[in-house]
Formats: sequence, structure tokens, C-alpha cells
Amino acid sequence: MTAAAEAVELKVTPRRVAAFLVMVFGMFMAILDIQIVSASLPEIQAGLGASADEISWVQTAYLIAEVIMIPLSGLLGRMMSTRYLFAASAAGFTVASFLCATSGSINEMILWRAVQGFLGGGMIPAVFAAAFTIFPASKRNVVSPMIGLIATLAPTVGPTVGGYLSHTLSWHWLFLVNVPAGIAVTIGAFVLIDFDKPNWSLFDNFDWIGLGALACFLGAMEYVLEEGPGNDWFDDELVAGLFVVMIVGGIITFWRAFTRKNPVVDFSAFSNVNFAVGSVFSFVMGIGLYGMTYLYPLYLAQIRGYDSLMIGETVFVSGLAMFMTAPIAGTLASKLDLRVMLLAGFIGFATSSWMLTGMTADWDFNELLAPQILRGISLMICMVPINNLALGTLPPDKMKNASGLYNLMRNLGGAVGLAVINTLLTDRNALHSAHLREALNWSNAEALRQLDLISSLLSLNGVDGETGALKYMAARISQQATVMSFIDVFTLITLLFAGLAVLALAMQPPRKGAKAGGH
Repeated sequence: MTAAAEAVELKVTPRRVAAFLVMVFGMFMAILDIQIVSASLPEIQAGLGASADEISWVQTAYLIAEVIMIPLSGLLGRMMSTRYLFAASAAGFTVASFLCATSGSINEMILWRAVQGFLGGGMIPAVFAAAFTIFPASKRNVVSPMIGLIATLAPTVGPTVGGYLSHTLSWHWLFLVNVPAGIAVTIGAFVLIDFDKPNWSLFDNFDWIGLGALACFLGAMEYVLEEGPGNDWFDDELVAGLFVVMIVGGIITFWRAFTRKNPVVDFSAFSNVNFAVGSVFSFVMGIGLYGMTYLYPLYLAQIRGYDSLMIGETVFVSGLAMFMTAPIAGTLASKLDLRVMLLAGFIGFATSSWMLTGMTADWDFNELLAPQILRGISLMICMVPINNLALGTLPPDKMKNASGLYNLMRNLGGAVGLAVINTLLTDRNALHSAHLREALNWSNAEALRQLDLISSLLSLNGVDGETGALKYMAARISQQATVMSFIDVFTLITLLFAGLAVLALAMQPPRKGAKAGGH
């Protein structure tokens, strides 16, 4: 690209800024919808008369469809242009949201959630690609915190927004709220986006086999990771069968990617060392982001007995901390070595997890306040340098594919993290329960004293004291084992992010004024 062409390419106009803001809002809707239903699944289950197994598919269908579209969006963006891809995705997402709200059965809901996830996945990478192609490097410390904030804030506040809407209105509004916003995004995207032109000739040799292999690979992987922990992994025939589909699909996907001229997914961006390292960081950030967003509400529901609105009000703190930190993170990125920011962010995240290892069954809003604030601040301090590191030195022609892969790594990190977390919670709960039961035997004087005390109190109230006391003690053991399994997971996350901090120190500092395309 000549200097003159580059100057034209990176000229910031009010129209482009407006178009970018429209795209950012569209991305916020798409990422928010991953988590917005998580706190409100019981209400949707009751409304549609679904079973416990069926209702989990409201979440799973969205995730599977989205994870297939995210890497595909790079090729579609080059073929259709950002304007047509984004406007079509936003329009389809809006229609699917309305159809989700009007679903009369669980099967309808699952179908439209899958459509919603697929089209939502088309909006997310386009924003990252636009941020690093339409703005000059001097503006990245303004733009990067914005997209980092949306990418982390949306899933964090999802349960809060969802809990509030379903509690005050009804679960239908989880989806209806997207309709007016989606219409505005569709019109705005179509009218304002002018970054690139379509290249319809790419459709002539579109790799349909590669697309099918990609869908099998990522769709099966997402299902295996999502459903495996609850179904004893390969003891479940469907999980085992889809694992085979995942392996075969993966082999064909990579084979097609490296042997075709215009593959569905172009992996060449990984030859850029900064992008490769940034993608690893993005993967681990996905584990921390989605893992913690899952663990806090789970603890509050299982141990504290909170409903969706109370959970939302408690976990909102992290989102607020992120929002307040975003402009500070942007300023620091222009003044500090990015490695120092990464180190500070990873240590902060590890510390926030370590603070939770002292958890008891009595922990409430006050005890969870400091760890949540520190987590929110640390996430933003990590995300800005990771975005700049991964995407900041790529040439513009690689950006669309690279953006899809970068976002895919974060989502896959979340999927792998949740699978490991659920497996650990189940296994460690069983282990702690066994150990506690061994300790609480008939030769334990303190246990017998407490049983007698509880039995006496229950008998005074006209209840079968002995049976009641045993039931109470069993419930206490179960609760304590659950808390101990949470502590084990928080310890593991602490070690993971402490390890990342060491890796950040070992990185090479980015060269001052590195030009796009540098390796």
C-alpha cells in the first residue's frame, strides 16, 4: 500500500466514527445475548414447559452457532464487504430475537436461538477488524479500550440485565429488547459503513466442504465441552460420537485451510508472532472472563439461595469497575510498556481469585465486593494491551480473518474453561463429601455433641429430632463440600493467571512505531 493510499485508508471522518459506534453497539447486543438468558433459564423453562435437559439447549444452541460463524466471518466480510455483512447480520439477529420472544415451544426457541447466535457471531469480529483498519495507530489507545470494554462488560452484565428484565417484566423481554436496537443498528450500518467494497468473485470457488468440516469441528467441540461434564464425558454415547466428529472435522478443516487458495478459514495470521502470542492470551482471558462470570452466580444460587435479580445486583460490581477503568487503561497504554500492563492485569486477576480462596458459606455482597472490583479493573488493564499486541501489527488484508480467529480463541477459552470448571466442581465435591463423611463418624465427640444439640432443639418444636438432626448434618456436609470445591477452582485460576504474569515478563517488547505488517 502506498503512503498516499494509506493516508486515505486511515483518514478518520465523522461518518466513519459514527459507523464504528453503530458497529460497537451491534457487537454489544450479540455478546450480551450469550449471557442474558443465563440467570433467567428457570423462567423460560416454566414458560415453555421444557425439561431440565432441554432448557440447557437455549444456551448451547446459541454458543454452537456463534462459534461456527466467528471464524467464517473473515471470508464473508471480504466477499460481501463489512457493510452488507454487518447490516444482514444485524437484521437477521433482530428478526431471530423477535421469533425467540414469540416461541411457543422449546424446539422453536432452540431453533431461533441458533439462528440468533449464528448471525450475532457475524457482528463481533467485524468490529475488531474495523478498529484496526479504519483508525490510525495514534487512535488505538482510544478505540482499543472501547472494544475491550464491550467484549468483557457485555458477558459480565448479561446476568444482571437478564435478571432485571425477567423479574420486572417477563422472560420475553430478554429478546424483545433487541428489536428496536437491532433495527437502529441495521439501518445505521447500511447507511454509514463505507470501509471496503464487496468481492463477489470469491463466491465462485467457495469451499463448501471446508465450511461443512468447520461446522462439524467447532459445533461438535462446543457441544462436547458444554455437555461433557454433566454427562460423564465419553460414557454418554452422543458426547463420544461428537468427539469423533470433532476430530474428523478438525483434520479436514486444517487440511483444506493449508491446501486451498481461498480457504474458509485462513490461518496465515498465526505466522505473526505477536498475533500468535496475543491469541494464547485471549484464550486464557476467555477462561477467566467466562469462568468467573459463571462461578459467581453459581455460588450465589447454590449456597446463598439468591434469585436472578439478587444475583444480578451482586455481580454488577465487576461491570461497573470495568466501565470506570476503560479510559484509564487507554491512557496507560500510551504511556507504559505493554508488558508492564499485562503483568499488572494478570497479577491483579490472580489476586482477585486468590482472595476468594478464603470463601465460606456465609460470604455475601460485602465479602465479594473487593474481589469483584479488582477483577473488573484487572480485566480492562489486560484487554487493551492484548488487543493492541494481537491485532496492532497485522497488515489490513489479514485483519478480517485474524479478527475472527482472535475472537474465536476467546470463546473457545471460555468453553474449555467452563468444561474444566464443571468437571472439577463435580469431582472435587464428591471427594470433599467423602472426606467430610469419614471425619464425621460416631467416634467424633464434637459431631455427636452437635447432633444431640440439634436433635434437642428440633424435639422441643415437635419434630422427630434424631432424623431431623441427621438430615441437617447431611445438608451441612453437602454445602461445605460445595464451598470447598469452589475454593479448589479459584486456586487453579489463581495459579493460571500467576503463570501468565511470568509469561508476560518473558515477552519481547513491541518495537516503537511498529508498522502494520511487522512480525
